[in-house]
Amino acid sequence: MPIIMKKNKKRKNTKRKPCVFCLEQMEYIDYKNTEIISKFINAHGKILPSRSTGTCSRHQRLLSTAIKRARIMALIPFTAERIRR
Repeated sequence: MPIIMKKNKKRKNTKRKPCVFCLEQMEYIDYKNTEIISKFINAHGKILPSRSTGTCSRHQRLLSTAIKRARIMALIPFTAERIRR
């Protein structure tokens, strides 16, 4: 019985988004700055992944801890308003 080999699908050569925090040379993401943090949260209140926002792994970790701290300090909500009702 012959073995059927699957063809490897090639990836599209798409350019990755640059990390916003690396471009601004930010070393620390402040949890009190809700304007910046809210850009990385979707409408349901979830943290957006780095593949869609373009943040590097280091800043994605800092961003997630800043979002979690802001949620605990009640600066941003855990969930969206329409879900809470």
